[in-house]
Amino acid sequence: MELRQLQYFVKVARKQHVTQAAEELHVAQSAVSRQIHQLEEELGVQLFVQKGRNLQLTAVGKLFLSRVEGILTDLERAVNEIHEYLDPEHGEIRIGFPHSLGIYLLPTVVAHFRKSHPGVKFRLRQGTYNSLIRDVVKGEIDLAFISPFPEKHDRVCGELLLQEELYAILPQGHLLSEYKQIRLEQLKDESFVMFSEEYSLRSIVLEACAKAGFTPQIGFEGEETDTIRGLVAAGMGVSLLPEMALTEISELQPAKVRVVDPQVTRSVGLIHRSSEKLPLVAGVFQRFLLDFFRDK
Repeated sequence: MELRQLQYFVKVARKQHVTQAAEELHVAQSAVSRQIHQLEEELGVQLFVQKGRNLQLTAVGKLFLSRVEGILTDLERAVNEIHEYLDPEHGEIRIGFPHSLGIYLLPTVVAHFRKSHPGVKFRLRQGTYNSLIRDVVKGEIDLAFISPFPEKHDRVCGELLLQEELYAILPQGHLLSEYKQIRLEQLKDESFVMFSEEYSLRSIVLEACAKAGFTPQIGFEGEETDTIRGLVAAGMGVSLLPEMALTEISELQPAKVRVVDPQVTRSVGLIHRSSEKLPLVAGVFQRFLLDFFRDK
């Protein structure tokens, strides 16, 4: 059994398509098919079945994938640790983040860090609350910015970095758009532009509306802050967004109004696996972040 076979197997399992896997691996489709066939012959099992134009993992294929992913992750970590041991200033940090923190916060802290550590590389992964925790637990990333910060979790731990206020965003010209602050109850008859169910900002807004005594009417749903902001600016409804998601300047910009009664906030933290020590360079970045936000 060769390392290449395992790498090809994981790529095909993720893409569910030999041609797409071969394109990402920059090899011929026949080479991928041959390696998968040889792997199945050596194991004596069928790892994939054809389903339409795609390949689907068999039950034993799913079991094998869960083990192989762990092996490849451990191998990658071992290689990175050797490189860091030889020269920590040229290591790689694997970090995850939600979209709302990728607009301003992540580029800001990375830029500040690289001023004193210019040789360090970053591998970035965007995800939702649940997917970021899963990727940290599986060891696919070292650190993750996350919101809300999980106060208690069996597999991850970390530090609270900040509490961020959420603002109401309204179409320009809305009756409330010129107010300095509003009560959330004043939006009870409005159509809301809301995040999809897997995004934590949705639950934060729903809980705030419940505290204000109403259930919001949801007219549109989206998955990124710039989509939410653009729909509101186009007059499709109202919403609540974190302040950091409202820093971008564009032609289509909604009005921003502070919300009181209740004030709406979210916690932002940094997590890592609780069972393992961070790689050297990731530990350096973690300490930098704690100092960075402590001085804010």
